[in-house]
Amino acid sequence: MFDRPGSGERALLVCVGIGHAPDADRVEEFVQLARSAGAVVLEVVTVTRRSAAPRFLVGSGKVEELRERIVALGADLVVIDHALSPSQERNLEKELQCRVLDRSGLILDIFAQRARTFEGKLQVELAQLQHMSTRLVRGWTHLERQKGGIGLRGPGETQLETDRRLIAKRIKALNDRLDKVLVQRATTRQERKRAEVPTVALVGYTNAGKSTLFNRLTSAGAYVADQLFATLDPTVRRLHLAPGLETALADTVGFVRDLPHELVAAFRSTLQEAREAKLLLHVIDASDPERTDRIAQVNEVLESIEANELPQIEVYNKIDRTGDEARVERGLDGRPLRVWLSAQTGAGVDQLHAALHEALGSDLCHCRLKLPPSKGRARARLFEAGAVLGQHTLDDGWLELEISLRRHELARICREEGIELPAETAPCAAAGPFLQSHRLTAVS
Repeated sequence: MFDRPGSGERALLVCVGIGHAPDADRVEEFVQLARSAGAVVLEVVTVTRRSAAPRFLVGSGKVEELRERIVALGADLVVIDHALSPSQERNLEKELQCRVLDRSGLILDIFAQRARTFEGKLQVELAQLQHMSTRLVRGWTHLERQKGGIGLRGPGETQLETDRRLIAKRIKALNDRLDKVLVQRATTRQERKRAEVPTVALVGYTNAGKSTLFNRLTSAGAYVADQLFATLDPTVRRLHLAPGLETALADTVGFVRDLPHELVAAFRSTLQEAREAKLLLHVIDASDPERTDRIAQVNEVLESIEANELPQIEVYNKIDRTGDEARVERGLDGRPLRVWLSAQTGAGVDQLHAALHEALGSDLCHCRLKLPPSKGRARARLFEAGAVLGQHTLDDGWLELEISLRRHELARICREEGIELPAETAPCAAAGPFLQSHRLTAVS
């Protein structure tokens, strides 16, 4: 009989490279992940193998070496930067006599600590149960044993089967609740669509500064910290770009390499904000030497949720660390492709505002509208829409309003109020082909 060892925080980290030595950047990221989970990192061991060993992932000699290091360091947790099968996890725990966690389990633990909203907690619990359900298979052999003999026979169901059934029941309940959340979010998105409010989603590698930029743009007060996965819960706030031009800005969960598929599935309602967005702001840490790889990894996750064809503006953040100047880089057709800024200091944020205005303001019109005194309700509606830039009274008592509003919305108000739409409506900004599907090339 084998019972799983208790949990602990004094961790020995094992970075395994299959076919090559573990990359130094990946090792550093893994250390940050462990510390983000609250682990006390005692030592980092790197292992290079031609192929994964079926029993332990690493060789038996390395397992003996790890057991000696655990005793010498007083470690009570081993975290391995690789996916482990249930049997490998069980075999390692039996040989090392301490808790063993793989990369997916570590990321799930971080998510469990950081989730704050009801929806976020549901999503994390679902991902944990889906991960745990695979761990029940051959994970604990004593759960499969039924006692034999007269008077010792069980009710016909092993403990393992009972656990499987209870977990499956809980997973179904969580999926039902999250389906309701999906319906609520879909309703909210439909209301935004009816109101013609486009959604802009912030995406990017974890700790690239998405939440800091989100706060800078919207004053939302979202939690910010210099750590991986500081925020998980989706937040949507209204962003005013220009008179008559509003957008919904959505902050999404950060991505990381080898993101567990359970998390991608569980966070479908959060990632749906990115999938349904009209424009993606891909936030990149300009000070990260591995930013090209990070861009590729984010695009890989976007492809997995079918959001890779959406238009993007790459936002290179943290220029206060690199000494770069705030600027906008444009393509051959003149559309904005990249914005360099610092969300921390605010440098370059105005350029980002202008780029968003240019990308989303294709049907924004600027015109003068004359209203008779009897059209007070139409005037009130235009003020309510934030479309009035100025007004003055003419000699005959009519009002002349300077209007900036989306063409279709202005046409609707004029139609409903019985006002003739001015023929000389001029676009304030032209997006041209920007919002057509396109792919970006990473800057090295």
